[in-house]
Amino acid sequence: MHGSAIIVRFMKDFKWAASPFQVITARHYLDNPTMFPPKTRIVNLGRNYEYLGHAYYCSLLAEARQHRVIPSVRTLLELRTKRLYAPLLGDLEAVLAAACRRQEPPRPRFGIHIFFGHSDMPQFQRFGRRVYELFRAPILRVDVHRSEAHRIRSIRILDIDQLPEDLENLFEERLREFVRADWSSPRKEPTPRHMLAILHDPKAPLPPSNEQALRRFIRAGESMGLGVELVQRKDLSRLAEYDALFIRETTGLTDHTYQFAQRAEREGLVVIDDPASIMRCTNKVYLAELLRRRGIPTPKTLVVSRRHLPRVLDELPLPLILKIPDGSFSRGVHKVESRSQFEEVASRLLDDSDLILAQEFMYTQFDWRVGVLNGKALFVCQYHMARHHWQIVSHGPDGSARFGGFETFAVDDAPPEVVNTAVKAAALIGDGLYGVDLKQTDRGVFVIEINDNPSIDHGVEDRALKDKLYELIMQEFLRRLDRHW
Repeated sequence: MHGSAIIVRFMKDFKWAASPFQVITARHYLDNPTMFPPKTRIVNLGRNYEYLGHAYYCSLLAEARQHRVIPSVRTLLELRTKRLYAPLLGDLEAVLAAACRRQEPPRPRFGIHIFFGHSDMPQFQRFGRRVYELFRAPILRVDVHRSEAHRIRSIRILDIDQLPEDLENLFEERLREFVRADWSSPRKEPTPRHMLAILHDPKAPLPPSNEQALRRFIRAGESMGLGVELVQRKDLSRLAEYDALFIRETTGLTDHTYQFAQRAEREGLVVIDDPASIMRCTNKVYLAELLRRRGIPTPKTLVVSRRHLPRVLDELPLPLILKIPDGSFSRGVHKVESRSQFEEVASRLLDDSDLILAQEFMYTQFDWRVGVLNGKALFVCQYHMARHHWQIVSHGPDGSARFGGFETFAVDDAPPEVVNTAVKAAALIGDGLYGVDLKQTDRGVFVIEINDNPSIDHGVEDRALKDKLYELIMQEFLRRLDRHW
């Protein structure tokens, strides 16, 4: 059996001194990436699971370190706002209603605590298991109110310091059982159909696929007998009409694109980008940890908290790059050239995130981008730096964007070390569609980042393969659909 560890924000939060658990603080876990081997079981009981907080990063980096963690980042994100889990409430409230019929007398408002799938009230055991199947977390609280019928007001993860005192012994008992038990995930039942929805935003200033590319996706799919329709943000409620989802909007963990992805996966749809890929690629701190652990060459990179700031310039020369965890299209990436600029920019970025990245600056005239689908390279591009700028995109203060030139290669005509490095890096994320950005210098090939939603524009990425590029992607959807059936 693999070892287990429990993470708390402060050691005083864990009140069961006699329990046979290895307990460490979140800071100790974040600062020691090699402390535990892969497959270690991690129970994250930190305080404040908010996006980009300490507890969030513990779950995020646990996944990068190949640790089996509860709660997962996906669960943390799904429970951030009610709109993300609202589509699941109908089924849960049916189970809740059956339990409430045994409640005498009916109460207008009450809360149910769920510890690793076990309710604190016997009549809600089945309901607790069902909630836990959807949201695997150590401590959940479901608030219920009644008007004409009992309704779920909210589902949230409680911090360990919010645990009611009279339930502490019960929680410790459930924790012991959980650590000893099998951690296998609940099975998801697929719901196969034969229509593909392409999520897009016709008003987006920088969409990952232009209108001409979208038309070619539709044409390629229809030529293979696959029904393809364009959908927009307003069409979430229709998602169950389809059997596959292809996201062609810039993805984010806090917007509707992630909601579409997680809803599609729950419905059993084939989905690209899948929620795990979005989570893994969106956060550059996770990527830095993952690439480092797997020995993928990258520019020298430091994960920086506020207390680490004084040491950064001792390890990285100026100029250097500072990055927010979840920027896109070159946003949130800053080149700093002096100590005062470094201190000002880093402090500003750390106001919004507990951790940021400091990275060695590598000058090149262009960046490589390798498109990878299911472990195979599809296209290779060189994106040149925007004129008089150090990035491939120069963003103006008015919201405009200026791009450098590009050159597209057949995969066989690109440098093998670039292609091979990209494919190896993409395999760490999954089997979806990724764009791996790399730099090539006289020191070798270095991965800059992995994108879960790479640009595929007509006239750019398809210049070498033409319509074949769209056909290959549609063929992959069909292959996955056939596997479902």
